[in-house]
Amino acid sequence: MNDDNNTAPQDSAPQAGARASFDRHMLEALVCPRTQMRLEYDAEKQELISRSANLAYPIRDGIPVMLVDEARTLED
Repeated sequence: MNDDNNTAPQDSAPQAGARASFDRHMLEALVCPRTQMRLEYDAEKQELISRSANLAYPIRDGIPVMLVDEARTLED
């Protein structure tokens, strides 16, 4: 007797090294916490860029970390 209904659920956790996707529509609602100005999305570095504050906010596991203390200063 073959019981195909008893299959184990597949693991949906991201693989090691895989990046969670960032919802670009979120950019419409997010602003720089320091300047309240709009942000740019850098997909390659997984960061939100604030040109007005000269800061880059990291995106970790698809979640933007909007803390000035966690941001890196942009290089000239």
